[in-house]
Formats: sequence, structure tokens, C-alpha cells
Amino acid sequence: MSIKKVDAKALDKILETMVSTVSESKDEVFDIGEQCRKDFESLTKELDDVKIRVAIVITDSDALDSKARFARKRLSEVSMHFNHFSEEQVRDAYERAHKLQVDLQINRQLEKELRNRRDELELRLRGLQQTIDKAVHLVSQISVVQNYLTQDLKFVGEALQEAKRKQDFGLKIIEAQEQERKKLSREIHDGPAQMLANVMMRSDLIERVQRERGPDEALVEIRSLKVMVRNALYEVRRIIYDLRPMALDDLGLVPTLRKYLQTTEDYNTGVHLNFVNLGQVKRLPSDMEVALFRLVQEAVQNSLKHAEPKQVQVKLSISKEMVTVVVKDDGKGFDSSIQKEGSFGLVGMRERVELLEGEMTIDSQPGSGTLVFIQIPYHL
Repeated sequence: MSIKKVDAKALDKILETMVSTVSESKDEVFDIGEQCRKDFESLTKELDDVKIRVAIVITDSDALDSKARFARKRLSEVSMHFNHFSEEQVRDAYERAHKLQVDLQINRQLEKELRNRRDELELRLRGLQQTIDKAVHLVSQISVVQNYLTQDLKFVGEALQEAKRKQDFGLKIIEAQEQERKKLSREIHDGPAQMLANVMMRSDLIERVQRERGPDEALVEIRSLKVMVRNALYEVRRIIYDLRPMALDDLGLVPTLRKYLQTTEDYNTGVHLNFVNLGQVKRLPSDMEVALFRLVQEAVQNSLKHAEPKQVQVKLSISKEMVTVVVKDDGKGFDSSIQKEGSFGLVGMRERVELLEGEMTIDSQPGSGTLVFIQIPYHL
């Protein structure tokens, strides 16, 4: 079926409106997520306070219960030998037993209210966490849509006029979207998804630690849990808002890599990241620069997450016919002949290299560090 001539200006206007709407929606979803994060932190602080109060009330209840039993025993003795005690001693025994019983009931009621408040806060925190996860997921999806609207669909009118085949164009868009979703899925699976799974398991253990070991150790677990949540949030934000570094468009691959490695080193104390450019400093096609940046980024992040290195070196060489990338670390290494089940990082790197018609080899052994060697053909 032939495609009629498309009014490119009208189509561009429609796309501008779509981009504006998508951007506003993204901002609104992000604001919702940020508000939920603030509420989450506030409720977490309140939950910590309630748990401490519950522990104190339980201790007080145990002490009051012991005193009440003793007072009842004393009252029973007075009642049995009524004639051996004065009226004042009888009254004192009765009043003391009654007062301790009332105090015990009040304390138990307070404990019940605090426990209910604790359960309510935990339930609200789980709901907020689900909302935050959904907001992050939506922002990620909207970012992907926004990226395609502002980049791949920028000249869609001309593309339609030149291609003359609407069906092929639609299939290319769908294929690109699926590739981006797969990449994001891999990054989230290996990063924040694992962290959040650990957070859920650790959160289930906190109440048991409080009961069995006391509030002090429970607070230590909660502080550790906060660190894990912050790390997960950092990973999510990095994935969402670092989809395409602006420096790539403005400065090119070499300055962007140098800045990225410097920033990464600042966030990872104890690890030295070194960048060496062995070839020419020149601009490459935009899609190739993005792909090469992502390959280096993935290799470096894999090293920092899994290898525990003290030094990571990145070498880049751009010649007239070939772009070569070498990423080497002195970490604990792994058996490169065995593919770890469920790990998408290396799979995604290989797919990127294959799309660029290049080659990638990995040399690693346990205790000997890891070397990633990538070559991409390039012609002027």
C-alpha cells in the first residue's frame, strides 16, 4: 500500500505538542515520587521512634506485672490473716494492689496502641514503597518515549516521504523501543532490583531482631537498611537521568569519558580510575559515540559492582579504520568461560558490539583481574 505525501511541518507541530505533554507528565510523576520519598523518610523516622517506645513500654509492663503479682500475693496474705494486721496495713495493701493493676492495664493499653501504630506505619511504608517503585518505572518509561520523540522522531516527516513504506517505519520504531526496554530491564535487574530485594528481606528481619536482641541492634539494622535504600535510589536515578549524557553531544566521546571516570572515582573512594587516549581526538557519528560510551560505562560499573578493584584503567584509540577500547581492572576476576545465569550486563555489551559489527573479548580468571577488549570498525 502506497503512502500519501505527509505535511512535515504539521507533523513536527504535532510531535512538539506530544513532547511537551510527555515532558509535563514526566515532571508530575517525578514530583509524586519525590513527595512519596519525603513521606517515606518522615514515616520511617516515626516508625523508629514508635519501635523504641514499644520496647520501653514492654519493659515497663514486665516490671509492673511482677510488682502487681507481688502486691496481689501480699493482699492475699493480709486477707487470710486479717486479724494480725491493722486497718491501715489492710488499706495500704489493697490500694497498692489496685494501683499497680490499674497502671498495668494502662501500660498494656498503651502497648496495644503503639503496636497498632507500628503496624499501620509499616503498612503505609510498604504502600509508599510500591508507589515510589511505580513512579520510578513510569518516569523510566516516559524518558524512553521522550527520547524517541525528541531524537528518533525529529525528522519523521522526511523519513516517511523518503521511505514510502509506513509499515517498515512502524516496525523500526517498535524494534528500537523493545531494544531500549531490554537494556533498561538489564540495568535495573542487575542494580536497584537486587538492592530492593535485599531491602525487603532485611526489613522482614528487623522486627525479629528487635524481639530477640533488643532495640539497639534493631536500630543498627534499620540504619543499614537506610543505606541500602539510598543506594537503590541512587542507582534508579542514575539509570533514569543518565540515559544520554549531554556532554556527548556538546564535547564528544573523549572529554565525556574523562569526566565520567573522574566523577565515578569521586563516588567510589578507594578506587583509582585512569583514562588514557592513545589515538586521535575527533568526533564520531552520534550513535557510535553513545554506543562506545555505554560500553565503557557498563564495563566500569560491572567492575565496581562485582570485582572489588583498587584500580580500573580505560584506554581508547581512534584511528581511520578502527576504534579500540580496553577496560582493565585488578579486581578478583571470574571464570570467563562460565556464563553466570541471570546476569544481563555482559550479554547487553555483546549485543551492542554486534550491532556495530565489532568484536569483544573478555579475559579473566579468579584472582587475576579482568580485561575487556573491544574493536569497532570505523571508516571516514
